[in-house]
Amino acid sequence: MNIFEALRESHDRQRRYADAMIQTQGASEERAEAYRLLKDELQAHETAEERHFYVPLMQHDNGVDLSRHAIAEHNEMDELMEELDATDMSSPSWLVSAKKLSHKVHHHLKEEEQKFFQMAGKLLDDKQKEALAGKYVKEFEEQLAED
Repeated sequence: MNIFEALRESHDRQRRYADAMIQTQGASEERAEAYRLLKDELQAHETAEERHFYVPLMQHDNGVDLSRHAIAEHNEMDELMEELDATDMSSPSWLVSAKKLSHKVHHHLKEEEQKFFQMAGKLLDDKQKEALAGKYVKEFEEQLAED
């Protein structure tokens, strides 16, 4: 497995959880569960991805701006999750924020897969791609276990 395959596995889960979250209504168990799954997945993924994908890319001149942009988007998603945490799930504004988060997640993942992965593929060699995948998966699982 290489780093791109490892990241895509989490990306697929993020898409499913984000879609499920905005299909829910009111302060339901389904809404709470869908949001919890998305939040846990995003937080573990962001930490592991920043450490084992974006930090190594920053060692290349061509990877600095790309990495900064992606990390800025992670911060935007974190801020949206903070908004959701501070809002009552039964409030209409909760769903508004949830839809913003879902949109941001989908935008970010599409951008990563269609632009960032291509650039990173040119900057990292095959050995690095495999080594980073192992480090990413280990970190991701450790982060997920902490929640």
